[in-house]
Amino acid sequence: MNTHAQLPNVKASTPQSVGVRLDVSVVIPCLNEANSLAFCVEKALTAIRSAGLHGEVIVADNGSTDGSVEIAEHNGATVIRVPERGYGAALKAGIAAARGEYVVMGDADDSYDFSEVPNFVNELRRGNDLVMGNRFRGGIKPGAMPALHKYFGNPGLSWLVNFFFGAGVGDSYCGMRGFRRALYDKLDLRSSGMEFALEFVIKATQIGARISEIPIILWPDKRGRPPHLRSFRDGWRSLRFMLLYAPNWLYLVPGGLLLACGLALIFWLLPGPRQLTSRVTLDVHTMVFGVIFTLLGAQILSIGAFAKVFSYAARFDRGTISLKRLLKRITLETGLLLGGVIFLAGLVGCIRITWGWAAGGFGPLYQIRQILFWSTWLFLGIQIIFSSFFLSMLGISRETYIGDYELK
Repeated sequence: MNTHAQLPNVKASTPQSVGVRLDVSVVIPCLNEANSLAFCVEKALTAIRSAGLHGEVIVADNGSTDGSVEIAEHNGATVIRVPERGYGAALKAGIAAARGEYVVMGDADDSYDFSEVPNFVNELRRGNDLVMGNRFRGGIKPGAMPALHKYFGNPGLSWLVNFFFGAGVGDSYCGMRGFRRALYDKLDLRSSGMEFALEFVIKATQIGARISEIPIILWPDKRGRPPHLRSFRDGWRSLRFMLLYAPNWLYLVPGGLLLACGLALIFWLLPGPRQLTSRVTLDVHTMVFGVIFTLLGAQILSIGAFAKVFSYAARFDRGTISLKRLLKRITLETGLLLGGVIFLAGLVGCIRITWGWAAGGFGPLYQIRQILFWSTWLFLGIQIIFSSFFLSMLGISRETYIGDYELK
């Protein structure tokens, strides 16, 4: 039976007593969804009653001008007016007003079947903290999702979420999901836009929440207008957001590889030229690239350290146990000592070569390899010293101190 068949316009009642604790709250973000909103509210209320649950439907309206507010209220929903624009802003306001132990969220365009609400509640009652809908397992009806999203966008973003964060979900951007209110209160979600969906999954994974999936069907929507989603703009926003939450992959991995390759080239070419084939010989010019790779890698690693401290102190990254242990052992003085030793070693090497060059009357300089070698360490030392100062300042500015990284 097609659950998207038109429902009668019957106003259903839900408990509205202040302070009453409910089983489930259904939260629906809305912006000009007059064509479809009544279907969503009625299905959700009918499903709640049929399952014997005590629940409510909250419509978080983001400034509708097409009568959506009146439709929601007429059909038995509680309307929360949200002046701040954005998918995430609407959901956060709706969830804040929810009184249910469990919350099920879904879009207002009738692409998700709110008759599934009891199935989400049942999964949550089995001990799961977050229950994701999976449209690829349940089925995507013809015309419900553009081919670009179906075959590339959503699978690609889900793969990246699993690769970067180990979430283990097959449909990370599904707009219908259920969760414990207690879990939501722990996550401290910040996103006001569509990145809210990703931030939820990432942070839930980081704190070790129990996540499961249930198959759901995606139906063609009834919005009667162009979608709010923009494929390439929002795809890029999603990728950018994941990279900001994954400083290891954005900074530490490429920076470490560059640093390792650069140092390997420097040490390999320090004794003299290396002949690869009868026509290819790597000499001092390649060693220059080794110096560049080394300094560039060290710079990227420094930025990565800044990003890690910021994400931890700002509570973006909730799973940095290794970072916490490391930063308890590494203080500003540790960084200054390490940078100072490396700088002095490089300085002594450069002075020794310069002294010999001056003794020869500043004629031709043949010790180019040695100059490149020792100047690399001199520059690295300077970089570590100033990076240590900035890392300390960053920690202090975020009410987090080097050597004392307990959250307040």
